[in-house]
Amino acid sequence: QVQLVESGGGLVQAGESLRLSCGASGLSIGTMGWYRQAPGKQRELVASITRGGTTNYSDSVKGRFTISRDNAKNTVYLQMNGLKPEDTAVYYCNARNFITTLNYWGQGTQVTVSS
Repeated sequence: QVQLVESGGGLVQAGESLRLSCGASGLSIGTMGWYRQAPGKQRELVASITRGGTTNYSDSVKGRFTISRDNAKNTVYLQMNGLKPEDTAVYYCNARNFITTLNYWGQGTQVTVSS
């Protein structure tokens, strides 16, 4: 069983920065990532990172967001710079168990960017 605890969301103005953190409890944590869901829209991948550090970003955040992780702490971070109003969404942490391949989700943290 994997449990994820997120922190770091909030309300900021356009152009400002936020850093999200997500700690995972449990063993065999593989790829971790951040997804987001805006009102009336489907949940979408923001960024992911493998245990070996390979990253993947959605085109909408490339050059502005940076994902990183600390394997010793089973923690993943999302540094969000140059935030835009269209980044407003609930951000969800995701982790995959590399033994069972099951996906786990955090409770979500709200990010609101005002113009």
